[in-house]
Amino acid sequence: MKFLDQAKIYVKSGDGGDGVVAFRREKYIEFGGPDGGNGGRGGDIIFEAVDNLNTLIDFRYTQHFRARKGGNGAGSDRTGAAAETVVIKVPIGTQIFDEDRETMLGDLDVAGKRLLLCRGGDGGRGNAHFKTSTNRAPRRADKGWPGEERWVWLRLKLIADVGLVGLPNAGKSTFLSTVSAARPKIADYPFTTLHPQLGVVRLSVTEEFVIADIPGLIEGAHEGSGLGDRFLGHVERCAVLLHLIDGTAEDVVESWRTIRHELSEYGGGLADKPEIIVLNKIDALLPEEIEERRTALERACGHEVMCMSSVAHMNVDTVLRRLQDYVTRDRAEKAGQEKGEIPAT
Repeated sequence: MKFLDQAKIYVKSGDGGDGVVAFRREKYIEFGGPDGGNGGRGGDIIFEAVDNLNTLIDFRYTQHFRARKGGNGAGSDRTGAAAETVVIKVPIGTQIFDEDRETMLGDLDVAGKRLLLCRGGDGGRGNAHFKTSTNRAPRRADKGWPGEERWVWLRLKLIADVGLVGLPNAGKSTFLSTVSAARPKIADYPFTTLHPQLGVVRLSVTEEFVIADIPGLIEGAHEGSGLGDRFLGHVERCAVLLHLIDGTAEDVVESWRTIRHELSEYGGGLADKPEIIVLNKIDALLPEEIEERRTALERACGHEVMCMSSVAHMNVDTVLRRLQDYVTRDRAEKAGQEKGEIPAT
């Protein structure tokens, strides 16, 4: 299934049904009077987040969503039927933007969360509504109110606990395939990963987290170079970033600085997120080379640098345990904020 994380669609709620002009005419009833009913309400457009979707590919083929018009009123004071609500199901983490792509209308980040985007039009009033003591036979009825319509952009931001970033060929896909059941494409050339990949890591019965593998960044990605930084939005919700650096690169410090610059230029708070820096592919280095490059990285970034080899499975469990600690702490803080125990920052 092709990965699609942006889509533009058209939505329109239903118009209200029309009121009618009708009079009661029955034998032996001297004063029948007006009995035209009101129109029914038009259908609403509602977005709902569901947990069995992970892409917006469905909206490539279906781009127009219209709710039905409410039923017209009828004689004998009968109100028209209300139209059914159109529920558009989207993946968890979908954000809905106005046509200008800047105004956010809703963020469906929890399963079951709903957003009423377009409200159906009210039904028109029948002539029975306009009956008065001085106007006993009104011949007026209203048309139904029109529904709302608009073009909106859908943008999917994957719900993951850990964001995997790094230059192309830093070993991100290999790491993901080693620690989870995900099977991303792995090859010895840049930009092997063209779309974000998700993998679930289970350390124990009660400990697990989700990793998002983001296509590799290069210098100038925020300006559109390479694959650009479009996919960085998928790690905005992550608790921690795992920054993999190819230990066989000529200048590991420059590799780190390149990614940090792109994260800073992208914005969205990515540069302020906790970051675990890992020197990868140490199985291809001599011990003195590992120590030299690790020391250079620590001097540049100012905190600890871990060493690992996904292929040889060296120190992988240690890295996973460090990630789990960050994820567990972040979940506890969010749970405390929901209960009001920890003030939100």
